[in-house]
Amino acid sequence: MRKFSNFACVDWSGEAVAKPKGLAVAHVETGSSAPVLLRPQGGWSREGVLEWLKRLASSKTDIVVGLDLSPALPFVDCGSYFPGWHESPTSASELWDLVENLSENNPHLSTRGFLSDATIRRHFRQFRDCGDLFPGGAGRLRVCEAGQKRMGLSPTSCFNLVGASQVGKSSLTGMRVLRRLRNEIPIWPFDPVPERGPLIVEIYTTIAAMAAGRSKSRAKIRDAAALDHALVALQSQAHRGLPGYDDHSTDAIVTAAWLRVSTSDERLWSPPDLTPQIAKTEGWTFGVV
Repeated sequence: MRKFSNFACVDWSGEAVAKPKGLAVAHVETGSSAPVLLRPQGGWSREGVLEWLKRLASSKTDIVVGLDLSPALPFVDCGSYFPGWHESPTSASELWDLVENLSENNPHLSTRGFLSDATIRRHFRQFRDCGDLFPGGAGRLRVCEAGQKRMGLSPTSCFNLVGASQVGKSSLTGMRVLRRLRNEIPIWPFDPVPERGPLIVEIYTTIAAMAAGRSKSRAKIRDAAALDHALVALQSQAHRGLPGYDDHSTDAIVTAAWLRVSTSDERLWSPPDLTPQIAKTEGWTFGVV
């Protein structure tokens, strides 16, 4: 298994503004030092994160980057992203193309154009607009999200865009980023792990928090002492003080530390339920086995 020397986590956001407050990036190298937040002047934008990732690709940095978003919609349960539509994409790569083509004029890498398409909107639950093909309840889940449930987590469907716990908006904006990184940075498991250079994996920050000894209900960290306790559990030194302790920043820090200790676990790269079809259509959350 390849050994990385740098690890980073991007806590993503689907908020349709230029610089979402929820965007946070943490980085750490091998060893035991605590991850540090990367803070560009004026804060992060999604375009800014994209440019940072492109620089990693250009410099061939030896790094694994965890993105806190779903890289694709559910496919396996119905054999299609959009059942009944003959133009429905057949791979994640084609899905990214569709999201981009319908949203290319939307600012800040948002996806209003995609979600307002007459055919596509029927499958989503949006604010004051529940599509007639949204199945109700929790909505459709990917195979790895069923695995998350077995781990005691509470995944939400990317087709549900309503509520504080929804992840669909951030995931759709993330697909525009992944499309722009095609052929620049491999994205596991759609692409094999490269021998050198950066690699992107999907992460679920609560998995990292639970590995650090937090319960699911206490996964969010908002104070210095709790953050240090989690870092120690992940074989890391205490962190440098932060100006504030919002859960986006602490999620990024804890997950970067978790990636450092978990990416050497060969089991996490070979989940038994990860088939070639899933690797092509749905992807997988690193850490789900």
